[in-house]
Amino acid sequence: MTAEPAPPQIAIVIPCFNEALTVRKVIEDFSRAVPDAMVYVFDNNSVDGTGEIARAAGARVIVSPIQGKGNVIRHMSRVVDADIYVLVDGDDTYSADAAPAMLERFHLDHLDMLVGTRLEGFEKGSFRAFHQFGNRLISGLVSILFRKRLTDVLSGYRILSRSFVDVVYLRRGGFEVETEMTLQALTKHLVVGEMPVQYSSRPEESPSKLNTWGDGWLIVKCIVLLFKDYRPLVFFLGLATLLAMGSLVVGSAPIRDYIETAYVLHVPRAILATGLAILSLTALTAGLILDTVVRLHEETVKFWKQQMDRRR
Repeated sequence: MTAEPAPPQIAIVIPCFNEALTVRKVIEDFSRAVPDAMVYVFDNNSVDGTGEIARAAGARVIVSPIQGKGNVIRHMSRVVDADIYVLVDGDDTYSADAAPAMLERFHLDHLDMLVGTRLEGFEKGSFRAFHQFGNRLISGLVSILFRKRLTDVLSGYRILSRSFVDVVYLRRGGFEVETEMTLQALTKHLVVGEMPVQYSSRPEESPSKLNTWGDGWLIVKCIVLLFKDYRPLVFFLGLATLLAMGSLVVGSAPIRDYIETAYVLHVPRAILATGLAILSLTALTAGLILDTVVRLHEETVKFWKQQMDRRR
């Protein structure tokens, strides 16, 4: 008689920095919605008693001393052993009632990451000025560059597989980590899905820690750098094209000189045009070499993932 497979171990992971006003409710709501899960609160240097409140509410509290949400998630990947990770902010803006349906969708579609998208249903005032527009702009940019239609790459409500946690190494330490998780999943050919969830506003006594312009710049910078690292041929081909066009524009006068007089009168422009042409060829060569390296890296990641899946 075949034994029933053991149910997957589910971890609710709540990164927190000064969330004393809301952390108890978040723990209680998710404990009720997913009763078989273990709730972990990562206290990221809170000074308002967040850790003590979380511990009293029944969560396992882990002190995470390196500041930044990305650093907390890296810490989580080292110390929390589970099959499925439900990642949610501790500010009580995401509905715990959506978790069972998200877990069912995650299981049925065999996903590596499921993102709870907020733009279909949200309370008035839940987004700060320009945040909704910026989110759509960034999601559109990611969709174009990485050829995967996404609507909310900045959501903090996600379900992650063990494979995701094992093969994805996050580089960013701050709030741009959500964007990096999405891009890392896409570039490593992990299966990503989205599901609408209700998004609520923070309590008035609990101010947002986001910085509209500063965090926006970090996110765009993250996208560009990851695009360079994981789509190097396209990135350096674009750079090579710009340099080649600059070389032609700058070198038009020296070329005209030589055609008309058999002499080059605009010597500085000729030198600059030559330099730009050399840089263009260098960029193209770098793109070709790095593209080969990335393809080999992708094959290695696929092999690791296959081996880990077989062991489970």
